Amino acid sequence: MKTNPGRFFEDYHVGEVIAHASPRTVGAGERALYHALYPARGAVHSSDEFARGVGLPASPLDDLIAFHTVFGKTVPDISLNAVANLGYAEGRWLRPVWPGDTLRSVTEVIGLKENSSGATGVVWVRTKGLNQRDEAVLDYVRWVMVRKHRREVVVPVNVPVLAPFVAPETLVVPAGLDFRLYDFALAGEPHRWGDYAVGEVIDHVDAVTVEEAEHMLATRLWQNTSKVHFDITQREDGRRLIYGGHVISLARALSFNGLANAQFIVGLNAGAHANPCFAGDTVRAWSEVLDRAETTAPGVGALRLRLVATRGQAGALRGTDGKYLPEVLLDLDYWALVPV
Repeated sequence: MKTNPGRFFEDYHVGEVIAHASPRTVGAGERALYHALYPARGAVHSSDEFARGVGLPASPLDDLIAFHTVFGKTVPDISLNAVANLGYAEGRWLRPVWPGDTLRSVTEVIGLKENSSGATGVVWVRTKGLNQRDEAVLDYVRWVMVRKHRREVVVPVNVPVLAPFVAPETLVVPAGLDFRLYDFALAGEPHRWGDYAVGEVIDHVDAVTVEEAEHMLATRLWQNTSKVHFDITQREDGRRLIYGGHVISLARALSFNGLANAQFIVGLNAGAHANPCFAGDTVRAWSEVLDRAETTAPGVGALRLRLVATRGQAGALRGTDGKYLPEVLLDLDYWALVPV
């Protein structure tokens, strides 16, 4: 058999290391498409001149371009037969990705647990993105629900213990970054690190209705081949599931209104795709400030932020039963760098 039907839950083994195929050279084309798909306006990732003004040699590619590219490489080996991508933890952006860099991905299987139905199981993996010099640019843990093909196969349970959040002292600030001469007028907002209070909730006001063509274009852009995003026969309701990363980028771009100076994502503490997103959904975003931390870089502070994508109202997350409200699509906990 020469074709690849994808791995099923029982095909994974804890400790297995998978080198994923198809390294990809990324450049200005990915940036242009990314900014066309999402209302992304971060100044550092839009302007070489602005980037040079904060100590960088040029404008790096958006942090989530790196994430989506590294993630997409893993799909044929990890989530081709996925029912859903469930969550993230222990993510760190380790160095900027520049136009012309070539990215590849390597994954280690770190956990397995079959679901009570016997039809699916959860696979935990740690993925690392590497550039052409074999330097790590990104690493993160995710877990995904995968279909089981041979129900009679017994898979030993091995659930990994994950850190509740990325310790701020382990965050990596891009080399040379210096926000002391940061131009707030060109960035779009005056708000500094000290202007944000722990517990503050920010309604990002704007909304975007998800279109079928846009999400499929985005998912193809990242070479994500997961069947549920393209093939309407994969779900009983005949609907294509929107790639969760599309929702992440959409919410992150919407958060510009209120967080324009959160220029770099440097840590991914936790994340959950709380409910499925489909074409026709109108997505809004709100953020909560969870923590603040200093860094050793001049003029640079870190904010820990909860970013929520929702079809509902700002501030609404869970019901009285503790479960996510049905209108909540994404609950993402991340660290961002902000001028002090």
